[in-house]
Amino acid sequence: MHFKALSAAVFGIDAYLVEVEVDVGSSRPGDFNVVGLPDVAVKESRERVKAALKNCGHDFPQQSVTINLAPADIRKEGSAFDLPMALSILGCQGAFFGKRLDQFIFLGELSLDGQVRSVRGALSAALAAREFNIRAVVVPEANAREAAVVEGIDVFAVCTLPQALDLINAPESFAPVRVDARTMLDDAAQYAVDMRDVRGQQAAKRALEVACAGGHNIIFIGPPGAGKTMLAKRIPTILPPMSLEEAIETTRIHSVAGLLDDSRGLVGTRPFRSPHHTISDAGLIGGGAVPRPGEVSLAHHGVLFLDELPEFQRNVLEVMRQPLEDGSVTISRAATSVTFPARFMLAAAMNPCPCGFFGDSTRDCHCSPPQIQRYVSKISGPLIDRIDIHIEVPAVKYKELRGAVATEDSTLVRERVLRARSRQIERFTGEKKVFANAQMPPKLIRKFCAISEDGEKMLESAITRLGLSARAHDRILKVARTIADLDASANLETRHLAEAIQYRTLDRTYWA
Repeated sequence: MHFKALSAAVFGIDAYLVEVEVDVGSSRPGDFNVVGLPDVAVKESRERVKAALKNCGHDFPQQSVTINLAPADIRKEGSAFDLPMALSILGCQGAFFGKRLDQFIFLGELSLDGQVRSVRGALSAALAAREFNIRAVVVPEANAREAAVVEGIDVFAVCTLPQALDLINAPESFAPVRVDARTMLDDAAQYAVDMRDVRGQQAAKRALEVACAGGHNIIFIGPPGAGKTMLAKRIPTILPPMSLEEAIETTRIHSVAGLLDDSRGLVGTRPFRSPHHTISDAGLIGGGAVPRPGEVSLAHHGVLFLDELPEFQRNVLEVMRQPLEDGSVTISRAATSVTFPARFMLAAAMNPCPCGFFGDSTRDCHCSPPQIQRYVSKISGPLIDRIDIHIEVPAVKYKELRGAVATEDSTLVRERVLRARSRQIERFTGEKKVFANAQMPPKLIRKFCAISEDGEKMLESAITRLGLSARAHDRILKVARTIADLDASANLETRHLAEAIQYRTLDRTYWA
């Protein structure tokens, strides 16, 4: 007896259809084989399926059972095939009264008592169903809101194996899950922190506003306790709100990684990822036998914050060069390669020396010049070139810390950022993959960053004096263009260029 059901497997962040074919024969009674390049979790499904069928009151076939996961030349992983396997076995026993399952995609892990547990990648599976004109997706209840974000297909939520059986036999008695994606996005777009929490640090706040307005990378340098991490955690609150398309793409990545909050179903706030400095290069950019997204991909459309930057291993920092330039990361293996999106804003923080007090006006630094040089040289010149804005964050004075002067909240700062971003979107209309000044290629820099004769002299003097690279030259012009956008200026004036050059002075102080 032969029966098959449809499921889906995730490759990268995309899903593809998998046919779960079951054959019940009499060649070697009692055998249960799963073929089609299954991993360990898939192979172990036979024990879960056996127990779930028995505990739900169904007989397991006494004959041999062979399950094929097609296409058979792509490795399958995870526990999402439990539910379609169990249903196909029941189909071989005539449980569906001649019904076919080719218009449903089934996903779900089975517990031993027949409960259906959540799985990874439900949103990607729903998108694949729409692409291949599959009418409906049957998912665990915990994944229903996530999958229902996709328009044009029906999403049914099941809690148990018997409930899935009833759904197939009497689909008219089940209502598909409906959600309003826009409302979900608005409900999820809430931040627990605000810029008004930061006392003092007006120069750092200004630099942060410029960075967010143009999508520029930024590094904070200052002594311990100056507020570097506090500033970085508030970056998402002044970035433009996520669009629905950005939210869906970000949710797909978090769903595949198993990090999605089931109660929300949609990532509505810009991600803020802050990995520990002991992270490996595979943890940062992704990897594994079956490649998984790393921190740079989990920060897609959000912020990747690297605290204590010199403490990261140098080889870990160097692998960020590709995603910083390309907005994606490609992980190659012998059999295949996977590309994950990784368009993020990089924020970093570091102390100026091993003890942390070099240049501090209140405490003495006990580090020798060679120690300071060794400490900061852990960050390569090519990497620091890719960070547009360098800003010193001094210790906060007591009067500023305890003062009653009101500070701007994130809403006000975000409004200015949005106005600057709208000018950039209008400017780059018709340009592919360019939505902010930080993404301008050299051709657009020459077109939109023309400067006056006085500006030329200032820029030449700064580059000669600081010994800046050609990449740093381009970054200065991009930052200056963003400052002009915040100033609602169509022309790039000398004062805009002067402020942008000021954000590169750490090249002279620490790396010259």
